[in-house]
Amino acid sequence: MRPSGVQAGGRASGLFQRWLKRRIPAASQVRLNHRQIFIIPSRAGLALLLLLGVMLIGAINYQNSLVYAVTFLLGSLFWVSLHHTYRNLASLELHASGSHAVFAGEAAPLHIRLLAPRHEHQALTLGWPQTQPQRLDVGKDSDTRVDLYHPTQQRGWFSPGRLRIETRYPLGWFVAWSLVDLDWKVLVYPKPLSVPLPPRRRAGAEEGDQPLGEGVDDFQGLRNYQPGDSRRRLDWRAYSRGQGLHSKVFAEPVQDTLWLDLEQTPGADLEQRLSYLCGWVMQLEQQSRPYGLVIGGTSFGPAVGEQQRDQCLRALALYGRPA
Repeated sequence: MRPSGVQAGGRASGLFQRWLKRRIPAASQVRLNHRQIFIIPSRAGLALLLLLGVMLIGAINYQNSLVYAVTFLLGSLFWVSLHHTYRNLASLELHASGSHAVFAGEAAPLHIRLLAPRHEHQALTLGWPQTQPQRLDVGKDSDTRVDLYHPTQQRGWFSPGRLRIETRYPLGWFVAWSLVDLDWKVLVYPKPLSVPLPPRRRAGAEEGDQPLGEGVDDFQGLRNYQPGDSRRRLDWRAYSRGQGLHSKVFAEPVQDTLWLDLEQTPGADLEQRLSYLCGWVMQLEQQSRPYGLVIGGTSFGPAVGEQQRDQCLRALALYGRPA
C-alpha cells in the first residue's frame, strides 16, 4: 500500500494535468498569450524583494531620504521587469513541423518553427525535463526553425509530452514560462539486434529445381551482341570465323525469397523477437535480397526496397499496440 503522501501527490498532479489540458489544449500550433503564460519571481527576484523590505524598514527607522529613493527606484525596476519578462513570451507562435521514425533507444528529432509577428523575443529556453535545454533568440518577422531531440525507449507511437518554453529576460528577476503540447507523434521501431539470418524458406521451388538468373557462375550459351555488353564476354573466336558478334551468357541460381515469421522467431520474449525481425529486415535491405514478413495474420511481400522496408518496420513497431 502506497503512503498517503504519495497518493495525495499523485492526485494533485492528476488534477493539475487535467486543468492544464483544458487551459492549453494540444494543437500543432500555438500563439502564446495571457492564458498560456505563467510568471513568478525567480530566486534573484525573491532575494531582491527581501532586500527591498529591509531597506524600506531601515529608511522608515532612520528617515533617510536617499535610502527611500534607492528603494523606490529598485521597486520600480522590479515592477517594469515583470512586464518586460511577460512581453518577451507574449505573441510568440510555435508550430510543430513534423518528425520522422526512429529506432527504440535513439533520440527522436522534433522540428519546430518559431514566429515573431510583433516584436523580437530574446533569451528563450526550450526543452523537456529529460533533455538538454536549447537557448535561442527569435528576431521580429523571422521564421526560426529549431531541431529538438527527445530520447525514446519503447516501440510504438511516441509523444514527448509538453514542451517547456521559458525566459528570464531582461534582468532575471522573473521567470515566465509556458507548457505547450504541440501534438507530436513519432513512430518508434523496435531496437534492431544484429544476429545471423534464419534458414531460408523457399516458396514453390523443389530442391535441385531452382530457377536461374543471369550471373557469373555457369556458361549457358551465346546470344547476339547487345550494346553495353562487356568486352570480356564477347566470343572473339566466332567473330573471327565470320559468324557475327556474340556475347557469352552465364547463369547462377536465383536467390530464394527469405520469409520472416514472428511465430517461428526465437527469443526470450516478444520484444526480443521483434528486435530480431527488425534487425533481419535491415540486413536484407542492405543485401538487396527479397523477403517477406508474416506477423499477426498479415503478410507483407515478398519484395525489397523502401516501401517494403517501411511497411515491415511499421508492422513490427505497432504489433500489439494502438495504430
